[in-house]
Amino acid sequence: MANGQLEPRRNDYEFQFLNAYNGEASVGTWRGLGELSERKKKKSDKERKPKDTAKGKDLKEKQVKDKRSKEEAVKEKKVREEAPKEKQVKEPTVKEKKPKEEKTKGEPPKVEAGEEEAKRKERMREPEEGKRMRWGVAHIFSSYNDTIVHITDLTGAETISRASGGMIVKADRDEATPYAAMQASFRAATEAMDKGVRGVHIKVRAPGGHGPKTPGPGAQAAIRALARAGLRIGRIEECTPIPHDGTRRPGGRRGRRV
Repeated sequence: MANGQLEPRRNDYEFQFLNAYNGEASVGTWRGLGELSERKKKKSDKERKPKDTAKGKDLKEKQVKDKRSKEEAVKEKKVREEAPKEKQVKEPTVKEKKPKEEKTKGEPPKVEAGEEEAKRKERMREPEEGKRMRWGVAHIFSSYNDTIVHITDLTGAETISRASGGMIVKADRDEATPYAAMQASFRAATEAMDKGVRGVHIKVRAPGGHGPKTPGPGAQAAIRALARAGLRIGRIEECTPIPHDGTRRPGGRRGRRV
């Protein structure tokens, strides 16, 4: 350029400055900014490019393989869709083996819902013609401490099944509850039905003697549970032993000392 000025390059910024000596305005260029921006661009380009190392090569190969596998999967899918349904062969499915459950002592064996329903129907089935229905006697002892359900034959000499509230619950205070009585009755009834009993006569009793003369809270629940279990109910009898001037009640003349 004329007057000794440099020709402005690309990325240079022109500006006017005032000459301090003669007061004339002249045009100058600031090349530093242009060079700086070019350097930054080069640096950013270098950072974007992955380094040509073994790791980078492996990564590229992996990406290529993934791409190929995806393309192959898409092609297979298209072939399957185009092929007729009859020719498609079902792939054999491998059944997963269930882990064996460890049996713990004291716990009854687990029965599936279908098997349980079949067993219940078998129990509820009426006896065949010509065969007599087998009856038993359910002795229900109900106090304010426990409920005991004891099913015997008609003579009362042979025990068929037996259960109590203490066998159902853990806490002592819950042994006489209607829930415990109901569960005990169900347990005794199912065992008796498995042995062929189809109906029971019921004998309910309280402690009696010099104790309470009325049955506890579990008596009614126990009778209901026997009926719901599928047993036919015959006579219901209350046979609490009542003393006719029997033994003296414990506690003494002034009562029990608490």
